[in-house]
Amino acid sequence: MKCKRIFIVVVLFIVFSISLNSSVTVFAQTNNLPTIDGKAAITIDVATGEVIYAKNVDKQVYPASTTKIMTALLLAENMGKTDKLKYTQSAKDQPADSLNVNLHSIGIGETMSAGDVMDGLLMYSANDLAYMIADNISGDSTNFAKTMNDKAAKLNMTGTHFVTANGLHDPEHYTTPYDMSILARAAITNPWVKESMGKKQNNLSTSTGTIFDVKNTNKLLGVDGCIGGKTGFTTPAGRCLVAFYERDGRQIMGVVMNSIYDFYNDVYVFNDMKEIIDYSYKLEPEVLHESNSVIKTETLKYKPLGFFGPEKTVSVPLIAKEDVSYYSNEANKKDLKENIKVDSLSVSSFKDNASIGTLLLSEKGKVKTYKLYSTVTYASLVKSNMLTYLIAAIKVILGLAVVALIIRKINLNKRKKRRRRR
Repeated sequence: MKCKRIFIVVVLFIVFSISLNSSVTVFAQTNNLPTIDGKAAITIDVATGEVIYAKNVDKQVYPASTTKIMTALLLAENMGKTDKLKYTQSAKDQPADSLNVNLHSIGIGETMSAGDVMDGLLMYSANDLAYMIADNISGDSTNFAKTMNDKAAKLNMTGTHFVTANGLHDPEHYTTPYDMSILARAAITNPWVKESMGKKQNNLSTSTGTIFDVKNTNKLLGVDGCIGGKTGFTTPAGRCLVAFYERDGRQIMGVVMNSIYDFYNDVYVFNDMKEIIDYSYKLEPEVLHESNSVIKTETLKYKPLGFFGPEKTVSVPLIAKEDVSYYSNEANKKDLKENIKVDSLSVSSFKDNASIGTLLLSEKGKVKTYKLYSTVTYASLVKSNMLTYLIAAIKVILGLAVVALIIRKINLNKRKKRRRRR
């Protein structure tokens, strides 16, 4: 008896261990979010604006030199490639990572083409050229910061405030990964900005003949479909990166903020970007409602005979003819909402299999619209009311017969009266 109890205990222990291992395995398989060093990150489908991957997307962060995407966009919107910009005192005063400091000295009053300035800004991340743009467009950096914030407001970047044109640290200069994705998505639609971000190297020159050989600071450019981007770093901001990818005709962009900066290798932020981009291209949307499945049922009260006769009630199932889906992530889940709008229902609504309503699916920064249809058809309603129509027809026929008899009797009476008079 004692051996039997021991055997039972051993069997139960083995079963428990197997089930525990199975549950752990399932958890490991489903919990497949990429592990990154960046404190906040996001990926966006460029065509649709949908958030695919999200990590602290509304967290306030310092953008560092990714700020220059805004500066570049404003340059493209206010000048042409061949326009000349003057080198200014505030540009010359900018610290490291400037053409004037790192490569060759530039004199105040020297000019550069806007095309070269754009390349130096986005490829080399030149701090002085950002202020050169600010001074030439708005007169000074203070007015340019206002222009930057006005543009941010138009783009609905509600968590952003700009102070500097180049992103050097200021406690009041901040953004969010989601806001930065809005800005970057707007910038990539500008052909000039897109072209400049996609260059690996170029030669720039000033009016005095000074030549600068610059290379793009984005190590991912040209690798695995990366078509452009912008790097950034300050000590408070950490390593930042915005990158655009195109694979098989689909564009996805990513933003990584506050990653690790390793002076010797500098790989962390680039590895972060590769992780979230690869994940985003593989991820399939989560289906909330399969195509042709019932999403909601409405009730229709109607009279088969129009304005008179008995009233009937029918259930009207609503379906979408495509999958209703979204990318399941922390940002979309937070804002996920379904709103069904049904048109005024009537029997005529079911003619020609037309849409009778819409489903509005709200997620982070996006509202998707799905047309709704009913499985109830006009023909099925007519068929279900055949007996009603038959009875009504019989009643009409009988009524007409009665009326005819009455008329006939009246006519007979009139004839009799005429005969009597004669």
